Amino acid sequence: MKQLEPVRNPQIILSFDFDGTLHDPAGSPTVSPDFFSILKELRESRGAVWGINTGRSIPHVMEGLLDNGFPFLPDWVVAREREIWMPNQVGRWIAHEPWNGDCARELEEFFVSVKSTLDAIRAEVEEHTGATWVEVPGDPAGLVARTEEEMAWIMSRVIHLTADEPFLGWQRNSVWLRFGHKKYQKGSALGEVARHFGLTAADCFAIGDSHNDFEMLSLQAAARVACPANAVPEVRAHVKALGGYECENGHSHGCVEALGHYFPAVG
Repeated sequence: MKQLEPVRNPQIILSFDFDGTLHDPAGSPTVSPDFFSILKELRESRGAVWGINTGRSIPHVMEGLLDNGFPFLPDWVVAREREIWMPNQVGRWIAHEPWNGDCARELEEFFVSVKSTLDAIRAEVEEHTGATWVEVPGDPAGLVARTEEEMAWIMSRVIHLTADEPFLGWQRNSVWLRFGHKKYQKGSALGEVARHFGLTAADCFAIGDSHNDFEMLSLQAAARVACPANAVPEVRAHVKALGGYECENGHSHGCVEALGHYFPAVG
């Protein structure tokens, strides 16, 4: 996988969720070749830099890019909905500092302060559902439900039990849930990416399909927002309420459609 020549004067930031937005596991190919063509055209004509904004870890992102035949690397990656990574001159992924370090330290301290609340959530989940509580390095609190219906019940209890914790947030994608600090999510990470390139939310485009994309799909993070046709109903309603673009096509075909809508001279 090659690395494209850096954009000398970035003008646009393009932010794409991966699973469910770009990647269609049932597609053949899983990502449309037209997506890569329009990215290169936007890069050359509009000074666009693009990235993946996902809940995957950075090794899992790289695995996804390779497995799905991406012909070139993104200019940046937001991993685990908060960490920012930039490729160096030889394509090695480097942590964006001080953002990543500050994020890790603040989260470690924050999880200590909300331990009792997370313990209460875990107790209810394990008593009343078949969901699995997950604790892994870097993500000390999360869970996997068995069904969407079970997750809906869990979410009702999470909202109730966290009412007195104004900074305790979470990122949900289907039956997966990750707890964290509301300060660090896809939207704030996109804002830091824009700052790094000398741009603002007015220069950003974002597209996503699931609950963990809400913060990225906000006018505070991106002036141009969209969702593919396969987005969950809550995301479609959210994008519509913002005056964003609801695609008629799903996955990467929807991404191409949305880019053509917002940048009509392209494609």
